[in-house]
Amino acid sequence: MKIPRPRGALTEVLFESLLTGSDVPSAPAGTDDTDAALALWVLYELHHHGFDDVDDEREWDPDLLRLRAELERDLEDRLRERWTGPPTTGAFTATFFDWVAEQDGVSLAAHVHRDADRDQVLELLRVRSIYHLQESDPTAWVVPRLGVRSKAALMELQYDEYGNGDPNRLHHHLYALGMEASGLDASYGAYIDEAPLEILEQNNAMSLFGLHRRFRGAALGHLAAFEATSSLPSRRMMQGLERLEFPAELVDYYAEHVEADAVHEQLAVRTICGSLLEEEPQLEESLWFGAFTCLDLEDRFGRLMLDRWLSAELTAECQDVA
Repeated sequence: MKIPRPRGALTEVLFESLLTGSDVPSAPAGTDDTDAALALWVLYELHHHGFDDVDDEREWDPDLLRLRAELERDLEDRLRERWTGPPTTGAFTATFFDWVAEQDGVSLAAHVHRDADRDQVLELLRVRSIYHLQESDPTAWVVPRLGVRSKAALMELQYDEYGNGDPNRLHHHLYALGMEASGLDASYGAYIDEAPLEILEQNNAMSLFGLHRRFRGAALGHLAAFEATSSLPSRRMMQGLERLEFPAELVDYYAEHVEADAVHEQLAVRTICGSLLEEEPQLEESLWFGAFTCLDLEDRFGRLMLDRWLSAELTAECQDVA
């Protein structure tokens, strides 16, 4: 993967530094949110896949880590400003599923199921690939930070995510096969230049939670919310893809998640988070923070895409009338 195109003053200077070794900048006051989010995503990618045109030794460059910490503080501040706080009554495992059911986010899967056209789905597949081609990798960083029971339970879930030992069944590999069969570029990061702020924030939040020990509770709360809201949307996506006659390889990716995530939601909430709270009860608020962040960021992305598609459809209708 090559360094992406810059999107503002910060990434212009940062990417030049990564490519040439010039001085690392600080984030200037008033940096555009998308510019800052892309800069943070690139800095996190030094710990994930790296870049073909950047020396691997830059992963631990202290000046890059300084800039990363600066951008992380800004991201954490935004996420906490949006957070409405934990529920006022009930323990996490006892009330979690009811709390999830009360969240009133939009559903891209429902739109794909009933109304989306092929171009909309292809756009969704492209920008979602920034997450789906790595999937559980940020959560893997949490494993050594856990106690015995929560660590064992997380590894049970992760083993399934990574194909139960079969490289052909890794979830992110199944997505890549579906992209290829749909005529898309399945190489990691191929569509980063299309990724909106909301996609960048989703991925940055997962890396933030995974890389910092103090966020181990938030990382597992995020995981629990994701798994608890994945099975039904995966079924809707599968049916929408079949309606639009997408290839079987892509349908197979979502079919895998219909069954797997129905099991994973119980494992994530009751076993992983439940055992974490028995080991470290002080992390309950952090669990709620991570869960809220997962659902809030997904809702922001869903609203962006639905607004964009509706606007395009209205424009097309007006042009037809004219």
